[in-house]
Amino acid sequence: MQFSADLLARVRAGSPFLSTLIDREADFLDRIAGFDVDVQAAVAAGGDMPLAQQLRIERRRVALLVALGDLAGVYDLTRVTRTLSDFADHALHRAIVQAIEDRTPGAEPAGFAAIALGKQGSHELNYSSDIDPILLYDPGILPRREKDSPAEAAVRIAKRAVELLQARDGDGYVLRVDLRLRPSPEATPIALPIDAAVSYYESAALPWERAAFIRARAVAGDVALGNRFLEAIRPFVWRRALDYGAIGEIREITRRIREHYAQGQAFGPGYDLKRGRGGIREVEFFAQVHQLVHGGRDPALRVPATRDALAALATSGRISTDEAATMDAAYTLFRTIEHRLQMVDDRQTHSLPDQQDALYRVARLHGLDDGRALLDLLAPHVAAVGSIYDRLDGAAATRLPADPQSLAERLEALGFASGEQGARRIADWRGGAYPALRSPAARAALEDSLPGLVAGLATASDPQAALLRLDAMLARLPSAINLFRLLEAQPALARLLSTILCHAPTLAEALARRAVLLDALIDARALEPVGTVDALAAEMLARSGDGYERLLDHVRDVVNEKRFMLGVQVVAGTGDPLDVAAGYARVAEAAVRVLAAATVEEFAQRHGRVPGSELIVLALGRLGGGALTHASDLDLIYCFTGDFAAESDGAKPLGAVLYYNRLAQRLTAALSVQTASGPLYEVDTRLRPSGAQGPLVVSLAGFERYQKEDAWTWEHMALARARPIVGSPEGQTQAAAIIARVLGGDRPKRDVAAEATTMRAEMARHKPPAGPLDAKLTPGGLVDLEFAVHVTQLSTGRGLVPQLGEAIGALAGEGLLPADLRPAHDFLTRLLVAMRLVAPDGQVPSAATQPILAAALGCADWPAALARLDEVRQSVTTAWAAIATGEQDGNR
Repeated sequence: MQFSADLLARVRAGSPFLSTLIDREADFLDRIAGFDVDVQAAVAAGGDMPLAQQLRIERRRVALLVALGDLAGVYDLTRVTRTLSDFADHALHRAIVQAIEDRTPGAEPAGFAAIALGKQGSHELNYSSDIDPILLYDPGILPRREKDSPAEAAVRIAKRAVELLQARDGDGYVLRVDLRLRPSPEATPIALPIDAAVSYYESAALPWERAAFIRARAVAGDVALGNRFLEAIRPFVWRRALDYGAIGEIREITRRIREHYAQGQAFGPGYDLKRGRGGIREVEFFAQVHQLVHGGRDPALRVPATRDALAALATSGRISTDEAATMDAAYTLFRTIEHRLQMVDDRQTHSLPDQQDALYRVARLHGLDDGRALLDLLAPHVAAVGSIYDRLDGAAATRLPADPQSLAERLEALGFASGEQGARRIADWRGGAYPALRSPAARAALEDSLPGLVAGLATASDPQAALLRLDAMLARLPSAINLFRLLEAQPALARLLSTILCHAPTLAEALARRAVLLDALIDARALEPVGTVDALAAEMLARSGDGYERLLDHVRDVVNEKRFMLGVQVVAGTGDPLDVAAGYARVAEAAVRVLAAATVEEFAQRHGRVPGSELIVLALGRLGGGALTHASDLDLIYCFTGDFAAESDGAKPLGAVLYYNRLAQRLTAALSVQTASGPLYEVDTRLRPSGAQGPLVVSLAGFERYQKEDAWTWEHMALARARPIVGSPEGQTQAAAIIARVLGGDRPKRDVAAEATTMRAEMARHKPPAGPLDAKLTPGGLVDLEFAVHVTQLSTGRGLVPQLGEAIGALAGEGLLPADLRPAHDFLTRLLVAMRLVAPDGQVPSAATQPILAAALGCADWPAALARLDEVRQSVTTAWAAIATGEQDGNR
């Protein structure tokens, strides 16, 4: 193979190590047809020489081939580091196989595995990298001599493999091996039993060890064993609940590095490309921090290579595309220059030379004119990385004063009504007044987060009220460390928290029960609409393989998180309450669908199935209409298809009626019984045939017969918002057809308007409005609107869709209802959804909260909102009166 004169001149001038290899491996270079070769085959030493000698020769050939390809511009950084990493995997595996063969000839290399951490794990090795494996063994299958215990055999195998790789002779060495990343290296053997390692990472490992396992791979020996270990500790690495303590730990590592390598922090000759401010380590930590925070919830971020991680973080919106591009470009350049440094003498160095002549040689090796050109090339990238990382790390916030008087003055300056009262509350927190604040770690986390937290509370319309609600929340928390670390890391979250605490008692109460709900707000998509029913169901099914009880808890976690996020959208002004109402309904429908399927399967394990039959669940009320509030219960009717006289085919058979009644009881419990993960929904089944006096479940045939022959007008009005949400497509179609026939007129003829008028008057006597802003029960509110719509639907057979807004639009389009009822419906629904969050008692909210409610209603200010409410109530009252008195065409 021929090389350009310029390339060889650069190598000869800049790298004594490569120059020696060129001379020593002249025959090898002559055999290479080009750079695009199978490297492992090309570098193979062959022959009958001992393995250690083979690997040393192969290592220097890999180093030479990759270096020349790199300097020639043929191999990019990815190919360089991948090739070097592949060789390390190959060498480590062969060393382990040989070590086992030496002690137990003919034995398979089972029961002993190497987990690569660091740059080998992410396929990012440089020319002179150590490798950092963790060596594990399975005592039950490890090959060993009869006199050896498993522990003795594993250590001997490990020592022999390490010796084969790092012993030096005239051919050099293969790899330096660093085993200090194993658990407690000062006290543990160099090879660990797999169960003990799993136990350590589940219970005692430190946050930095989580970061290390982002880049872990099973690479050598019994790879299946290694992968089993990595799968076992996956929950330790990727936690669904965000752990901002890990950020503090990694920040502290950076600070210690900057202090320990102080001489390499200032940019210029002697600058440490790896550990210096704005260097390689800060790019890696920047990516890993975001991966640790978000990777537990987003598997797409669990990528080991640094540049791949940056790209994934940008794609998912966790970092900006500009940040990703800046970090990627800097990392590529830093790693490339790092390789130039290591090419010179095959030394594990990361620092630019202090001496000008040595700096010149590195610059020339990279194709630059001199050392100044190299520094000029690096400088803007170092500054950019340092700036981005510093924003992540944040300057140490000025702590709040400890002196009560000074603290009170600071609070009053920030806008708190009573600085003295606020100072007393904070003093109580600092003193560990509540269980969540009694540990030193909790108080340290509190102290770190207090500056940002108080600043966030100060942005509320009523900072004092926000502080008092936070106090009430802290009083009920079992633990607060992670909350404070999260608020410290995310100042914007502190401001949003103050809004919730000050203006949304419903959400504040949810937070007091489960502070982990705040984790959801870190997700970039938290303030976006929730997904489709299918997407939500898929998310809820993520734990379907963990058993029925775990699934119940997981569904509750997802539902509570989604409901909280949707409520925050209203309070934060990022979501239209109409869209939020639809989101609430999609979440509930997905939960019913998932829990129904799981309950059916769990029930069938004991009682089998009823042949030719299935459970059908009908949604009515707000769920049927696809517009729930934060506090809505679920109106459900349970039916089943097939012969009511049939019997199930399980080990403990039941008749169909008893079978489905017990199954429905199980499903109701799954939806409504509170578990450790909190409540889910209240379930109301009183709309079933014969109401609370009737059986919980009826056959579809019985349901149809009841609706056609015995149901009251109010039941037919409720049926107008019924739709099947559980069952096979055929079963749901059959149920929908029954509903359509009944609503279309296949029912007893009655004076619908007269009966509805009597019902509404009776309801008004027994259930008055809760307050002046009770959007549902106030005269001219949603109940009057619903009565007007349902009476019109039943009287005319038109507009028969369960979604109330769409039904109004259809009826208004045919002239059967006034056109202004659709915007009236939208306004009242927005009011209902928002009031459930900010003033669930129906009373007028505080002056500080009124602008939030007005914005949710689409009004410029509070007086405009009240004026619009009066207009809407008048429109609805007029329309309902016309229908009730028969003045609206077609209602009698």
